[in-house]
Amino acid sequence: MTSLSTTLVLGGARSGKSTFAERMIAESGLAAVYLATATPDDGEMKDRIAHHRNRRGLDWTTVEEPLALIEVLTQVSRPGRAVLVDCLTLWLSNLMLAERDVDGEAKRLVQFLGVAASPVVLVSNEVGLGIVPESRLGRDFRDAQGRLNQMVASSVPNVVFVVAGLPLWLKRSS
Repeated sequence: MTSLSTTLVLGGARSGKSTFAERMIAESGLAAVYLATATPDDGEMKDRIAHHRNRRGLDWTTVEEPLALIEVLTQVSRPGRAVLVDCLTLWLSNLMLAERDVDGEAKRLVQFLGVAASPVVLVSNEVGLGIVPESRLGRDFRDAQGRLNQMVASSVPNVVFVVAGLPLWLKRSS
């Protein structure tokens, strides 16, 4: 059993960030809650969700919520538990498509993280390392994701960047 505190896990697509985050929580010895933000809109996404569920096994409580992240976190966060949010990138995409106040929701998330009753491990994609998106929506999304990642990173005690399954700690509480 290891001590766990709130952590932002960043990485690119298929970098191993979700597996790393799951392992962090599993090694903590705390009851594990998986808060999924994905929506099974097509067969490929349904397969991805099934793969993640199978990989985690039966020791996890899974809650699916694409939009009301802070409300669900408030419900499931309590002592003796650790919550994995997978992922902030899909949550942001869902917010944008629903025409929600992205900046307001990001601020609410950061406020919640400051008072959470349990450690929260948040997975998010680092999308700003590639080419400039061709469309306005793509650029807006990339910019919003960068702002969200920066806000969360500045408010949590730990930030780790995962590349090829290997962690590079950017910020670590002692």
